[in-house]
Amino acid sequence: MKLLKRVLLLLLVVIGVVVYLNYPKLNIISGYAAKNVASGVFVANRSAASMNQYDNSAPLIEIASTEVNKNEESASSTVYGLMKRTAVHRDGLGTVLINDDYDPSALTIKPQRNQAPDTIPYPYGQASPVDTVLPEVDMDQINKAMAMAFSEPETQKTRTMLILYKGHLITEKYIDGFDKDTPILGWSMTKSVLATCYGILEHQGKLEMDWPAPIPEWKDDERKNITLNHLLRMQSGLKWDEDYTGISDVTRMLFLDSDMTQAQRNKKAVAEPTEIWNYSSGTTNLLSGILRQQFRSHQEYLNFPYSALIDKIGMYSMILEADIAGNYVGSSYAWASTRDWARFGQLYLDKGNWNGEQLFDSTWVDYITKPTINSDGTYGAHFWLNAEGKYPDVPNDMFSCNGFEGQHVFIIPSKDLVVVRTGLAEEPYFDVNGVLSNIVKAVP
Repeated sequence: MKLLKRVLLLLLVVIGVVVYLNYPKLNIISGYAAKNVASGVFVANRSAASMNQYDNSAPLIEIASTEVNKNEESASSTVYGLMKRTAVHRDGLGTVLINDDYDPSALTIKPQRNQAPDTIPYPYGQASPVDTVLPEVDMDQINKAMAMAFSEPETQKTRTMLILYKGHLITEKYIDGFDKDTPILGWSMTKSVLATCYGILEHQGKLEMDWPAPIPEWKDDERKNITLNHLLRMQSGLKWDEDYTGISDVTRMLFLDSDMTQAQRNKKAVAEPTEIWNYSSGTTNLLSGILRQQFRSHQEYLNFPYSALIDKIGMYSMILEADIAGNYVGSSYAWASTRDWARFGQLYLDKGNWNGEQLFDSTWVDYITKPTINSDGTYGAHFWLNAEGKYPDVPNDMFSCNGFEGQHVFIIPSKDLVVVRTGLAEEPYFDVNGVLSNIVKAVP
């Protein structure tokens, strides 16, 4: 009996130490869980059970308990009954984690969208894709690549995959619970969407990439030389910690901040622009705030990504989620179906031309695919690159949108290919080089 008491006491001490050491993290854990489930249910129309079982099964996140309130359109999470966090759904703006700053009556507007029906076949329109046989495509090789992408469901965790060749849907595959209309969280693929808004404004003659960042607080210190180009290339020299394993700049921003455009804005410089390359989600959200400054009203800002890009190319499933202050979370929170993510890739394959309308200049593609100094040829301007052969069996001209847990839109101009893959695991579990090398072998 004494031994049992000692064991129980020791167990309580261990639990107490673990809780004490991790208590500050509980706010982040429960916040992630609540936000993820709320968006999955109210944006992607998934079940709470599915979101909890699969999407929230990551280390530490899995210890959170989440409940959904359908009437209030909210989800709340706790960790062992502690640190309750709640995320609420706002029509047109996705879901947002609330805090003491949240006032449900403060933001009453939403994006105005134009989702006009048409008879143009996918991917350029809303009609069903044309069933076209392209004799130059080796479908056996394509099927081999698709089989490889889904061959180990427990480790690869591929959910959806789609291939476009020369603007034609070659193949697509979805696991149970997902289909062509299921919105998928792009995570950092959202960065490429946000950056494209800058390309569109440049094409419209409203800004230039070498302009100094319009931040009044920077005008009298070492940050005054930071340009829009430096921000888009993640080479501003500003301090930032992109660590998702604990409490860091990025986790505080995504799960605690009311206005996510401020986190990077308030950081000091640790180097001159171009001296270092430092990937920063805070930089993208700062760019979202700068984008908002380009418009006279909040409504115009909310409308712009949809009217100038998203609805323009028929990505009707896409939702950009906003923070409490009404800024788009350009770093992380865009949802869209696999087919719609592929439309975005096709727009870049076509160098900004969509059904005869030039949305951004063709030279914008040259700009975003120019390797950024000190990125080892892996990063351009809010797009990832294969310029120095990170994937040795894939053409070096490939560029891509990449997101957490292996979300990808791969654009391969030399092969006229767009490949979309979504899932819950990334390299090394999902073999990017192996799958893509098999796909490129299938076309001339």
